[in-house]
Amino acid sequence: MRTVIYPGSFDPLTNGHLDVLLRATKLFDRAVIAIARSDGKQPLFTMEERLELVRETVQGLPNVEADTFDGLLVDYVQRRSAQAVLRGLRAVSDFEFEFQLALMKRKLNENFETIFMMPKDTYTFLSSRIVKEIARLGGVVRAALAPRLASSPR
Repeated sequence: MRTVIYPGSFDPLTNGHLDVLLRATKLFDRAVIAIARSDGKQPLFTMEERLELVRETVQGLPNVEADTFDGLLVDYVQRRSAQAVLRGLRAVSDFEFEFQLALMKRKLNENFETIFMMPKDTYTFLSSRIVKEIARLGGVVRAALAPRLASSPR
């Protein structure tokens, strides 16, 4: 079974994340959204809330599951017996950062690949950070969020 791990803080899960995930489900037998502890980012949602929101969003997708992890991603990938890590790219600046991370992951463990995917062009401007900032300033963010989150009272 070909498994891909899609790591991130997903605080919150956006339509851009969901688009990349749905594209990956066509290439892999199983996709795991791996929610990372994001202590340095001051998350809006707790780890438990993010896990529940992601689970509710993907519950109708038969080959997708949500999980959490702490520590090195390469260790988590090995524990889950995955063949690849999925990362979304929106812009050139994303590529530079993600490329460095992919090379470091390869140095730590050569047994899996990093796959880069781009979301639909309509989602290239989306990031969880921007969505949170708009929400904090009272803006409407429903169109940017996965369906379950768009109806959330937060």
